[in-house]
Amino acid sequence: MIKRNRHAVRCTLTLMALAILLPLTSCGYKDKPIPPQQIVPRPVTDLQYQLTENGVTLFWSYPRETVTGRNLDNITTFLLYRAVVPVDAYCDTCPIPFAPPIALPGGAVPERSGKTATFHMTVLRPGNLYFFKVRSKSGWWSESADSNIISFLWETPPQAPDNLIATAGDGTVTLRWNQAPEHKDTTATSIPISYQLYRGVDGGPLEKFGEPMADTTFTDRQVRNGTTYAYQVQSVGMYQHGSVAGGTTTSVFATPVDLTPPPIPSGIQGIKTDVGLKIFWNHVEAEDLAGYRVYRRSEHADKADFVGEVTMPHNLFTDRDAPRNQRLYYSVSSIDGQSPANESARSSEVMIAN
Repeated sequence: MIKRNRHAVRCTLTLMALAILLPLTSCGYKDKPIPPQQIVPRPVTDLQYQLTENGVTLFWSYPRETVTGRNLDNITTFLLYRAVVPVDAYCDTCPIPFAPPIALPGGAVPERSGKTATFHMTVLRPGNLYFFKVRSKSGWWSESADSNIISFLWETPPQAPDNLIATAGDGTVTLRWNQAPEHKDTTATSIPISYQLYRGVDGGPLEKFGEPMADTTFTDRQVRNGTTYAYQVQSVGMYQHGSVAGGTTTSVFATPVDLTPPPIPSGIQGIKTDVGLKIFWNHVEAEDLAGYRVYRRSEHADKADFVGEVTMPHNLFTDRDAPRNQRLYYSVSSIDGQSPANESARSSEVMIAN
């Protein structure tokens, strides 16, 4: 009886001790729990890609906020999902068979500027459609929703066009090149090939210019005289399910120049004075007008000779060395500020008896 009572007492004491210790040991120091949605990043919305003849580069912006609008200071991981579907087996209403994701390292999110993540892939199989999407994580359990999905076709790319030539004109640059006759693996092309232009301005980066075209000539009229432009042309294979970027030419350069003279002067008049023969005319309207040139023809001569030049804003010339005792014929042309100057045709002649 005594043993039974002692055993009961020990059990009671043990239970009381556990009741006291459990609250102390189970939770430790307590903080307010953070709702999961306050640390889950917003989904990426600008997943993009760039194809070259050597593969593909994916790029997207780091999320800067959670789904509730709180600022993020770090992305621990990006999860990149990929699906590869043979063209012959593609079904536009079927689910995309994404494989398990590739884990890519994240990093700190700058407070004031954007940050871009990139992924390069050079091993691509011809005859397949590729699909990608990405998720981001800011912690072990804080994974974003899917990004936008991108997709592209991969086939053996065509070789670069050949013999790109740029010819500068007045307010124009004309490009000409030869067709790309083969794929990169030297097999003959049996598909339509288009050409994508790239243009750089005054040493700046080359950027895509216009849309792919079938022609092998192009005249760029969106240029300024005196500015140097760089050009490249990339071949693009056109398939039923998409396009494949091919090889790109080396850069060529051209500087369009002003070849257009100002208008022909009008209203030419002349008068004899004590200091010489004075010739005057109406000003022409031209933004780049720099001045005028004056020509004199003797009474029995077939050709007029240059006798002087006046600069803006003058429209009067005094010929102090005119031959005497004959009729003289004067004409005037206008010139611009180019070097050498563009000169207009000469005006009609005015006769002055000296």
